[in-house]
Amino acid sequence: MLVPLSWLKEYVDLNVSTADLVERLTLAGLEIASIERVGDWWDAETLLVGQVMAVLPHPDADRLVLVDVNYGGAEPQRVVTGAPNLYAFKGAATLPTLKVAFAREGAVLLDAYSDQQPRPKKKLKASKIRGIPSAGMVCSERELGLSEEHEGIILLPEDAPVGQSLREYLGDEVLTVELTPDMARCLSMIGIAREVSALSVAPLHLPADQWTPEGSDQASDYADVRIEDPQLCNRYTAIVITDVKVAPSPKWMQERLTKAGMRPINNIVDITNYVMLEWGQPLHAFDYGILKRRAGDAKPTIIVRRAQAGEKFTTLDNVQRELDDNMLMIADTAGSIALAGVMGGLESEVSDQTQTVLLESATFEGINNRRTSQKLKLNSEASFRFARGVPAELNPVAARRAAELMRLYANGRIVPGLLDAYPVPQPTRVVYTTVSDQRRLLGVPVALDEIASALRKLDFQVKQVDEIAADAAGAASFALHRLPNEPLLACIAPWHRLDVAIPADLTEEVARIIGYEQVGTNLIDDVMPTQRRNDTFETEEHVRDILINLGLQETINHPLTTPENHTKLQIAPTAPYVALANPGTPERRALRRSLLVSAMENLARNLRYTSRLTTFEVGRVYLPEAGDGLLPKEERRVSIVLTGARGLATGLYPDPGGNEAMDFFDLKGMVEILLNRLGFTSTQIEYRAKPDTGTFGPRCAEVVLEGKSLGLIGEIHPQARAAYNLPSVRINAAELNLEPLIKPHWRLQPMQPISSYPPVVEDLAFEVAEDVTSQQAYQVIRQTGGALVTNIELFDIYRGEPLPVGFKSLAYRVTYQSPERSLHEKEVEQLRKRIIAAVEKATGGKLRG
Repeated sequence: MLVPLSWLKEYVDLNVSTADLVERLTLAGLEIASIERVGDWWDAETLLVGQVMAVLPHPDADRLVLVDVNYGGAEPQRVVTGAPNLYAFKGAATLPTLKVAFAREGAVLLDAYSDQQPRPKKKLKASKIRGIPSAGMVCSERELGLSEEHEGIILLPEDAPVGQSLREYLGDEVLTVELTPDMARCLSMIGIAREVSALSVAPLHLPADQWTPEGSDQASDYADVRIEDPQLCNRYTAIVITDVKVAPSPKWMQERLTKAGMRPINNIVDITNYVMLEWGQPLHAFDYGILKRRAGDAKPTIIVRRAQAGEKFTTLDNVQRELDDNMLMIADTAGSIALAGVMGGLESEVSDQTQTVLLESATFEGINNRRTSQKLKLNSEASFRFARGVPAELNPVAARRAAELMRLYANGRIVPGLLDAYPVPQPTRVVYTTVSDQRRLLGVPVALDEIASALRKLDFQVKQVDEIAADAAGAASFALHRLPNEPLLACIAPWHRLDVAIPADLTEEVARIIGYEQVGTNLIDDVMPTQRRNDTFETEEHVRDILINLGLQETINHPLTTPENHTKLQIAPTAPYVALANPGTPERRALRRSLLVSAMENLARNLRYTSRLTTFEVGRVYLPEAGDGLLPKEERRVSIVLTGARGLATGLYPDPGGNEAMDFFDLKGMVEILLNRLGFTSTQIEYRAKPDTGTFGPRCAEVVLEGKSLGLIGEIHPQARAAYNLPSVRINAAELNLEPLIKPHWRLQPMQPISSYPPVVEDLAFEVAEDVTSQQAYQVIRQTGGALVTNIELFDIYRGEPLPVGFKSLAYRVTYQSPERSLHEKEVEQLRKRIIAAVEKATGGKLRG
């Protein structure tokens, strides 16, 4: 919210510097994001308030005039100008009081005719304009940097003091205040003024709640009000103002609106915006004549109701919108006339022909208002405030204030009476607190009188009582800490505070008034809990370290996705997905059941910019629980994705192989290294070929650890790849369950002794049937060789002549080594024979050569 200090000073005495004010507000929870200083570059000697003494015709130009300006010097100064708003006074014998922004020779102004942004500055020099000397200028708003208005010069209020510097008269400081939702009471000048008054103990000057109705008629003679959904509209008030003259609003009001970030339109609309910024109550003005015509010249009835499903409505921005039956509308007997609390309708807007205004001031339910605004993508200042809460007690106060301003500045007549439908009265909020509860939450000693004084500064009514009232034993006393026989404070929140509900809210207010800087640092007065190691966390961190050392990049993907993206990977739902009731975006509405869904989404976003990705993720998937469990099973997993060329030479790939794409075996090698470095040996791990799963194909394997499935690795199926609109490249992926990889920290992994005796290395090639896997032969060699076989490496698979069709050759490099002695040739020969016999018996394979 933008807060011009010149406007704020109307409601509270600012007896501190701007720097001190900003610091105090920030420490009280009202963060000041920036300070804009209007006119800080204006020269105090050359930019002054002047008064036009005469407007004379230019002897050689019809569109120029000569202006004599009194700026407080010895004599008026004559300048040449082409300002259109001075033409009407050309040659007049007597002039009204015309005060202007006058620039003397040497003044620095913005170049109003430059297209460069920001506009460059230039120094004003004396010159001749069509033969007439001119050593000054009457300025427009653009030349002073106030706005882009350049059609005419600035006409200041009549009471502007001649000779005063413009910096002093027009200069201002505008604070940008960033507010959290619980500070919605400060979405107004008076709300900010209340905070400043409480923090600085400065007097508060609120506008008098006075208005001047005239006539013998009553507002009830003009319209009726009916609320059909009281839960969505707690109160609806309306005032009728007749005989209005739609025209520009006063200059001072336009300046305040502009500084506060709003565009002036006309006096009626500007007054509704002005009161909204002043009090925080959104208002809307209807053209009463149009409402009456829609009612067939009968008395119109304002109806607050839900929209009909599929109803079409055209808002003030001339956009037709389709509504649903959850949206609240302002209607009459002929149809809808406004989106309640969001935006008015095009048909009933105020125009230059408007003569009578029906002024709306209401309170609409915040959640429904926010959902309507979000669904229609229609954000407004009104919906911003209603979504955060507008007290119903404010409705008539703001309505009377706006009606009185329309009487003063639109020449309107206020019809006596207030249309007021109030089905859900605003409750009085009573919250209790104690000294011990304040000390417990603040951590600093605070006295009872100090608590009461701080709350009274914020308009709370505070009194000491013995017990909590029977009708306030719920939220008002929630989590209240009270010692035996301790005094109890009953605090009645002012009507403009909707954010106070529990004792902790009172503690926050006391802390803000005392000052958060007064709250010291206290050490915990307790024994620190025993520090215990987290095996799950340590395993996850170890996995991350291993994969990063392998050259992979970690990704942190969003756990929310869509059921449709699961279907693309052929993941069939066995139970309904865990879905959000009110998702922020349709692409993030259900919790994932596979990390590969997020990985594929990530690939779809990134493969447009690169051809190579090597990533992993450690995260949760959310699986349905058996039975009637309300919460899903959260399973920790790790996923790996490889696609593209092997890339530059690394420790893993000393020879990158040119542009050769990574394949299944690159992925399998990484999984093997991961499991090995986590302490699992090759005897504990098995890879079992799997058929086409829909997710993986043509290559897919199940990783089995100690007889239990750990997950799947393979190439993403071409159909799944196409469903994500990915290019026709090989995508290798793995998804493994982390829980079986977790080992207790107390389970030590002994270091294997390093033999000091020489190894014996032999190559054994077996001719086996095509359906025999290398894993089968490996397991037979491992079990038969026992402790003396220290390493087995498959280094070649051969098919072709002279092998018969349906057979292949599996070549293993076998290492024999004893930690105790050197092996004799006969020992190795006997062990080799046992291995050959075992392989032949288990697989039917024969030793080649």
